[in-house]
Amino acid sequence: MAEVVLLKTKGLTRHFGGLKAVENVDFEIREGEIRAIIGPNGAGKSTFVNLLSGRIKSTSGNVEFAGEDISRMPAHKRVRKGIAYTFQITNIYGSMSVLENICVAVHNRLRPSLLSRNHVSELDIEAEAAEAAKTVGLGDRLGEVAGTLAYGHQRLLEVAMGLALQPKLLILDEPTQGLSDSEIANFKEVVRAVNKTTTVLLIEHNMDVVMTLADQITVMERGTVLAEGTPDAIMNNAAVQAAYLGASA
Repeated sequence: MAEVVLLKTKGLTRHFGGLKAVENVDFEIREGEIRAIIGPNGAGKSTFVNLLSGRIKSTSGNVEFAGEDISRMPAHKRVRKGIAYTFQITNIYGSMSVLENICVAVHNRLRPSLLSRNHVSELDIEAEAAEAAKTVGLGDRLGEVAGTLAYGHQRLLEVAMGLALQPKLLILDEPTQGLSDSEIANFKEVVRAVNKTTTVLLIEHNMDVVMTLADQITVMERGTVLAEGTPDAIMNNAAVQAAYLGASA
């Protein structure tokens, strides 16, 4: 595992009125890592990654990405810096084909640089999109209408759209929600393939997925970090067992 810190937070906090959704979180993820964040419902996991992606603003604290303070940077600029975030709810263009959906993501990445865009043909864009589809196992479905895909394949399409942004960090929020056992097994292979080139941050309830994929696990409870460590260390942590692993997710 690389030792370069890709993203870190210091004292990251978000309050909603009297609710301390995220409270004074210090966090680091290193390049090349698969990091999982777990915790009971209401622990602050999704709020925390929304703070990382810029979808909501922090009350206080800082976020650094690739050595740059991005704490006040809006979400679309964080995407351009290399943070891609797939949502709990599938976010695709249902009336467009698989290939067209991924091409939209490529175009969005290229749009800020007109100079780059002038040197990239539509065929190049389609070839790149097709490669992203192949990575997630949708290479043989490029012409299919996205809205007609099975739910699990729609989730994979969303991951492919994230990959088309060429992120340094791909955040996956509850990606296996609603998937069958066979789809989950396939998804784990997809994450391993993605991780060959991209750091992955995974928010997930399925403990088999977490324990088999993650290099490091962060456990959140009531908006704070309860524990961090390897899967084995987390499984054997008494405080984690009491707060989460021994309770239903």
